[in-house]
Amino acid sequence: MSTETEAPASRRRLFVLLPLLIFLGLAGLFLSQLLSGRDASEIPSALIGLPAPQTSLPPLEGTNLPGLDSKSFAGKVTLVNVFASWCAPCREEHPVLLALSQDKRFTLAALNYKDEPENARRFLGDLGNPFQAIGVDPAGRAAIDWGVYGVPETFVIGKDGRIAYKHVGPLTPESARDLLLPQIDKALAAPG
Repeated sequence: MSTETEAPASRRRLFVLLPLLIFLGLAGLFLSQLLSGRDASEIPSALIGLPAPQTSLPPLEGTNLPGLDSKSFAGKVTLVNVFASWCAPCREEHPVLLALSQDKRFTLAALNYKDEPENARRFLGDLGNPFQAIGVDPAGRAAIDWGVYGVPETFVIGKDGRIAYKHVGPLTPESARDLLLPQIDKALAAPG
């Protein structure tokens, strides 16, 4: 009879200890990630080192600029910025893009994501247009091919047409200086 009462008691202990063991396991996992020194805001891209997706997007009407065409990446370094007029962080990063557009060592192109053309033109008219090409992606299908998580995102495309770097989130003067420009310099120095 004692084994019959011991079995339910040991089950009760297991049910009491199980949540504690799961919690300790998760806490250990989170602690190891925290102490790893890895930048938690950095989202790796499976596309780094691969050719930029084949893209041929129509231009944003009324800007007199070409659309976004991946064939134009060959032989030069290109930054592709994914933006939308409805995106508040895109407004925050826009002065950084305007400053970057002064650097003539690379081309600054845009993928206008799920936006109304009139709103995109107004956005660029109000804030300034840093782009040399703007491709319109109204349904967001091209952005899926690029592995876009959300706007804004910026890609560095090397002279070989491969994705060299991806920055997720709005560019700040600090992230442009410390993260993006070193990647651009590296892409410029690489053989094309």
